[in-house]
Amino acid sequence: MNLRIEHITLIFSFLFLASCKNDRPVKNETESNSIEQIEKPTNKVLLSSEIEWEKLNPARGDQSPQAGTIWGDRNGEVATGFLAKFVDGFSSPPHIHNATYRAVVIKGSIHNDDPEAENMWMKPVGFWTQPQGESHITSAKGEENIALVEIDKGPYLVKSSEEAYDNGERPINIHTSNVVWLNSKESNWLDPNSEAEISFLWDDNGSRGLFLKLPESFNGTIKTDGSVLHSVVIQGELNYTLPQDQKIKVLNTGSYFGATSKAVHNISNNSENDIILYVRTNGNIRVE
Repeated sequence: MNLRIEHITLIFSFLFLASCKNDRPVKNETESNSIEQIEKPTNKVLLSSEIEWEKLNPARGDQSPQAGTIWGDRNGEVATGFLAKFVDGFSSPPHIHNATYRAVVIKGSIHNDDPEAENMWMKPVGFWTQPQGESHITSAKGEENIALVEIDKGPYLVKSSEEAYDNGERPINIHTSNVVWLNSKESNWLDPNSEAEISFLWDDNGSRGLFLKLPESFNGTIKTDGSVLHSVVIQGELNYTLPQDQKIKVLNTGSYFGATSKAVHNISNNSENDIILYVRTNGNIRVE
């Protein structure tokens, strides 16, 4: 059964977080300054209002969920991130995918599990993985149900559960209440004076995914040294300053910012609520 045993998940999370803390040295001043001096910044944003929606599974016609690609290409062979939108009461038939995916709930309530499992509704900021080849169903309830879905390599296909197989992976579900947050005393990815928090979710072949929580009145930067950074607003609303022209963009839930080189992302939180970001990168980050 595709049960996500929460105390095991928490133990795994603590062990993984501890290793991340020890393996990520604090950058010295020279390294930090080199990142700040970006001659040709590649920063970009995509507002949720600019996302183009299409059928996720055209074979289901009007019953298909909607999909809006944020980065990559669902029909290609590259790493891809997209939003999936489900109507209230949606429930898929049992099916499999040809690629493992990770997902984060942005709005509403979503259930993803074995066909015979009882409903376990994941709320916003909930995180799960779905191994390729494993038969499962996906359901949704709520006025608006949206999840961020990402794959390491496409294309992203839906196939009959009759073709199910075990690829050796096991699924993970982390409920919002079980997300393990680290502060600046527990992670050197955060400036000692920062009130931001971080939660490491996965690490695989040089890429990693994590949550960042930026508190009310946060006004600072996220510095990255990798060749890829993708970030989606899971909760809250932020002001993002593009370095190319100093224009300020307001990014609400479902909006995206990223870069394809070392970058400095200037962000402020002018709301009364925390901002939560999902970040995928192949480098290190520093929140200051």
